[in-house]
Amino acid sequence: MKRFHIKLLPRVLIAIAFGIGCGFFFPEWITRIFLTINGIFGNFLDFIIPLLILGLVAPGIADLGRGAGRLLAITSVLAYGFTLFSGFFTYGVCDFTYPWLLDSAQCAAWDETPTAGTLGPYFTIAMPPLMGVMTSLILAFTLGLGMAVTGSRALKNVMDDFKKIISRVITSIIIPLLPLYIFGIFLSITASGQVAGIMEVFIKIIVVIFLMTIVLLLLQFITAGLVGRKNPLKLLRTMLPAYATALGTQSSAATIPVTLEQTIKTGVNRELAAFVVPLCATIHLSGSTLKIVACAMAIMMISDMPVTFGMMAGFILMLGITMIAAPGVPGGAIMASLGLLQSMLGFDEMAQGLMIALYIAMDSFGTATNVTGDGAIAVIVDRIYTQGHRKREHHAKHETKKYSDIG
Repeated sequence: MKRFHIKLLPRVLIAIAFGIGCGFFFPEWITRIFLTINGIFGNFLDFIIPLLILGLVAPGIADLGRGAGRLLAITSVLAYGFTLFSGFFTYGVCDFTYPWLLDSAQCAAWDETPTAGTLGPYFTIAMPPLMGVMTSLILAFTLGLGMAVTGSRALKNVMDDFKKIISRVITSIIIPLLPLYIFGIFLSITASGQVAGIMEVFIKIIVVIFLMTIVLLLLQFITAGLVGRKNPLKLLRTMLPAYATALGTQSSAATIPVTLEQTIKTGVNRELAAFVVPLCATIHLSGSTLKIVACAMAIMMISDMPVTFGMMAGFILMLGITMIAAPGVPGGAIMASLGLLQSMLGFDEMAQGLMIALYIAMDSFGTATNVTGDGAIAVIVDRIYTQGHRKREHHAKHETKKYSDIG
C-alpha cells in the first residue's frame, strides 16, 4: 500500500491556518506549551546553524574547485552573476515599493501590542552553539578552498560524511518539525492580536514577489537572447514546461530531466547542456535569492529594523555564495541562509520563524524561477564556449597552414 505524503508547502499552509484559528480560543496554558516547544526548537536551530554552514559550504566549495576547467568557470561566474543581479534587483524594487506598500499602521512593531510578550514558555533548554556564525563561515571557506587546492581526499571524505549527517538532520528533523514551529509562531501572533496586520503584509509581499519573478525571468532571457542571438520570448516559452514541472516538484534536482530536455530544444549543444543544467541546479538560485531578500526586507521593515544599502549589499554578496550550499530539498535555501539572517541582519527567533513561513509559502515560485533561468545560462554558455571553440580551431588551422607553407 502506497504511503500518503503531504508536501511541505501544504503542511506549512495548514499550520498557519490552524495557528491562527487556535489562537482565538486556546487558553493561556495550552499556548504556553507550544511556546515552550518553539523555544526548544529555536535554541536547536541556533545550535545547528553554524554546523549546517560548515557541513554544507565547505564540501560545496571543494566540489566546485576540484572540477577545474574553463566550462566550469564560465558557468559558475554566470550563475553567481545572475544570483547577484537578482539580489540587487530585488533590493531596488523593494526599497522603492515597500515604504508605501507596507502601511506602518497595519504593521506596527510587535512590542507595541499590549498583550505581546505577556506569554512565555514554561521553561527553556540552553543549547549554546559550538562557534559563531561568522566563525563557521570563515572556517567553511578556508577548509573548502584548502581541499580544492590541495586535493586532500582524507579531509574531503570526512567533510562529505559530515555533510550527509547535516543533510539528514535537515530532512529528518528540521523540515518535518517546521510546520509545528510555524503553528506555534502564528498561535503566538494571534494571541497577541497582531495576526490581521501580519497576514495582510504576507499577501502583499507574495504578490510583489510573484511579479518580480516574472520580470526577472524576462530580463534573464533578454540577456540570453542578446548574447545567443536568439528570440528571448521564444527561448522563455520553450523553457515553460520546466517552470510548470518545478511548480509541482518544488525541487530543482527533480526537475533536471525536463530542464535538460527543454534546454536542448533551445538549440544548446546536448553535451554542453548535460553539463550546465545539473551544475546550475546546484549553484544557480536567483529565484530563491529574490525571495529571501524580499522577505527579509519586509520583515525588517515591519519590525522597525534599519535597512541600509551597505547592510543589504554585504548580505546579498554572502548569500550568493551560501546558496551554493543549499540542499536540494523544499525549504533548503532558507535553512542555508538562516545563519546570515541572524549574524548580518540581526534576525531573532520570531523574525526567523516568520521568514521561514513566508519563504516556504512561495517555495514553488522560487524553484520554478531557478530552473527556468538555468536555460538562459545554458544559452549564454553555449554561445561563449562555441565561439571560443571556433576561434581555437581557426587558430590551430592557421598555425598548421603556416608550418606547412614553411615546409
